[in-house]
Amino acid sequence: MVMGYIVIYAIMALMIAMGIVILAGKGDGLIAGYNTASQEQRDKVNIKRLRLLVAIVLFLSGALIPLLTLELMGGIAYAVIIMMASFVVVYLANTWAMKK
Repeated sequence: MVMGYIVIYAIMALMIAMGIVILAGKGDGLIAGYNTASQEQRDKVNIKRLRLLVAIVLFLSGALIPLLTLELMGGIAYAVIIMMASFVVVYLANTWAMKK
């Protein structure tokens, strides 16, 4: 049981660390889709907004993980929250994070 907590908190720390790296502008290659996009597709993206959006998602996901160990939230509720957040992120990435 203790090993499970260690793994969960390690994942939480990794997500927060990745959010910091992306927010600092050093992890653009870690953003899914952006790293494989052509140069003309990358030119259409406001990378600062995309970095902020991805970092916020990583921070919130990392913050929600300990709630699973405290049993304040069930696994299904966590999955539903993550799915809803994913839809919001995809929408914002395709609207707010694009250059006008």
